[in-house]
Amino acid sequence: MTADATADKVPNPTEIKLHRVSRVLEVSFADGANFHLPAEYLRTHSPSAEVQRHGNPILVTGKEKVAITRIEPVGQYSVRLHFSDGHDTGLFTWKNFYQLGSEKDKNLADYQRRLAEAADGSAGTGETSATRNVGAGGGCANKAS
Repeated sequence: MTADATADKVPNPTEIKLHRVSRVLEVSFADGANFHLPAEYLRTHSPSAEVQRHGNPILVTGKEKVAITRIEPVGQYSVRLHFSDGHDTGLFTWKNFYQLGSEKDKNLADYQRRLAEAADGSAGTGETSATRNVGAGGGCANKAS
């Protein structure tokens, strides 16, 4: 993340494009940053209260095939994403998109770790999920098509 984006100031967005076949949302910013954010990644890292639980995020599993069905602008500062599983709460601000794009590798590694812990029972959450590759080539591909 650039120094401008570490504060509350985020570069202006220049384009948001949904790639339906690959289920990737592409978001570009005025500083040249261009992020390819898979629908699964956005769904499992939604800023909604349901997912974030006041700073104690839950592990969202089983979203490998989720798609974004609609993008709804909310003022000048955010969009509401509508997902194929019915989830449509939580507003994604431009700052959310910038942070999710800038921290995608770290976030996906943490997500993989949490999935593995849940699968072997070490997380103590009672949730189970099969561990899988969420990086390049997995459900959270890094390229649009």
